[in-house]
Amino acid sequence: MKFISWNVNGLRAVVNKGFNEIFRELDADFFCLQETKLQEGQIDLSFDGWESYWNYAERKGYSGTAIFTKYTPLSVSYGIGVEEHDKEGRVITLEYEDFYLVTVYVPNSQDGLKRLDYRMRWEDDFLAYIRVLDKKKPVIYCGDLNVAHQEIDLKNPKSNRKNAGFTDEERGKMTTVLTSGFTDTWRSLNPDVEGVYSWWSYRFNARKNNAGWRIDYFIVSDRLADKIEEAKIHTDIYGSDHCPVELDISFEK
Repeated sequence: MKFISWNVNGLRAVVNKGFNEIFRELDADFFCLQETKLQEGQIDLSFDGWESYWNYAERKGYSGTAIFTKYTPLSVSYGIGVEEHDKEGRVITLEYEDFYLVTVYVPNSQDGLKRLDYRMRWEDDFLAYIRVLDKKKPVIYCGDLNVAHQEIDLKNPKSNRKNAGFTDEERGKMTTVLTSGFTDTWRSLNPDVEGVYSWWSYRFNARKNNAGWRIDYFIVSDRLADKIEEAKIHTDIYGSDHCPVELDISFEK
């Protein structure tokens, strides 16, 4: 099965930049989106043979997630059951026979780390949520996790040490996830690869200079790690300040 995740940073804008063609070319079984920046009824986007599920933020033009799938889920849920977090449209969970699929847009700690304390609460509550799921069946979760875990995951680690997305606190929370029964799929297959990123600032010609960050992930329950066939970062696909990331997994293994 092929999974794609993409922070589109405004879906309506990306639709005008070739989204439909990219969607068809990638030809996934599941296509997860973050930062759709939509309210219900603001876009008419559908594909034959696909179902779609949407979670909208209460605040207009902000956050939001979606999943397109070729397979009808056993159940669908929105949010993580914590009112403080569930107003921003950040999580969708689809249940299937062999796994849960979760797409997530993790809150940014923001300039000056204004939201770092909130981010820390989010991290604890989200990990508790996926741990509950993981007790029932394996979890595949994906999205913009807004953290570069290791120095190898961004171009300029020294100058970004205390910036949002690369604080010791955020990196520590990611370490906690990865020591709690979960695997970073791309890094597990590419342990020493440098210079491959999924997000670049719009400023300073960052993408042209490949001054990026790897902050978009597929994380899976450890017991799925031996079923991973491939993990990709599609750095050649434009339209957003993020590029799509991919996971190919076989449940037949």
